[in-house]
Amino acid sequence: MPTAPQQPYLTRLTLPAETFHEPRRDDCPWCGSDRLDTLVRMPDPARRTPGTFVLETCRACAHVFQNPRLTADALALYPRRPYGGHGGARRRPAAARAVPPAAEPESWLDVGTGYGHFPEAAREVHPYTCFDGLDTTPRVQHARAAGRVEEAHQGELTDPEITARLRGRYDVVSMFHHLEHTSDPREELRAALAVLRPGGHLLIELPDPGCAFGALLGRRWAPYDQPRRLHLLPPRNVLAELEAAGCTIVTVDRSGPHVPYDLTGAVSLALARRRTAPALAVRPVLAAATALDRGLAPLLRRTRFSNACRVLARKPGSAP
Repeated sequence: MPTAPQQPYLTRLTLPAETFHEPRRDDCPWCGSDRLDTLVRMPDPARRTPGTFVLETCRACAHVFQNPRLTADALALYPRRPYGGHGGARRRPAAARAVPPAAEPESWLDVGTGYGHFPEAAREVHPYTCFDGLDTTPRVQHARAAGRVEEAHQGELTDPEITARLRGRYDVVSMFHHLEHTSDPREELRAALAVLRPGGHLLIELPDPGCAFGALLGRRWAPYDQPRRLHLLPPRNVLAELEAAGCTIVTVDRSGPHVPYDLTGAVSLALARRRTAPALAVRPVLAAATALDRGLAPLLRRTRFSNACRVLARKPGSAP
């Protein structure tokens, strides 16, 4: 599949410093509190920008965010991988069933759809639903060409032209591990509600920064992945925002969305920094971590070690 071209390493280093980072924030982008703590500092594994990435957390609302944040030009050096999740192919139908068939959605927009693998799987659960896709990359055009989505919209959902064009068109809007990559998650939620019809459903899946694995593994916890994750939103903050917009919270699932990859991801990051480690020694270590992740998953997904949350909310009003 096509990948975004990479700029030469020397070119990156000769760019002026202000090209890489926005000014550092002194307050939380979610609640405005100035009670900030440094959570983790992470080196750039690809060495595409100088220095380290810093994730800070707000003591008032527990929002986690990159600070200082990379500029749009710097973020462009890190092509975003479409989210599939480890074991994603098996998890997509379960995610689609979060919207009950009784809701009878006629139209569904998948935001951050990538190559459209979720709409393809969801069609098995909702065979009479028309699925459209939106993505910031040309991958969504590939999804349309492959027949995975009916309409392909390339750009940001918060773009006023796109929001106006899609306003009130959809019975369901889904966002799977999308909000954490956006520059303003609150505006993204508002745009999603704008393109929903009255009584429509918003389906969100996102990593939970309150997961106990975060404290246990520190900077090697996979959801801290930098620099693409600009925000990690506590589910309670998202729920409060949706309720403030008049939405009804239908379900909150912290078990089903758990991805058993925490230990495997941490081991992978540790081994990646030991480039001299022989391949024959690496494989059994990774295999053991993967087996442990999968073996513990049935138990951990029901505890604070669950690493993700799925929310289904209904927009106020009645469907016409």
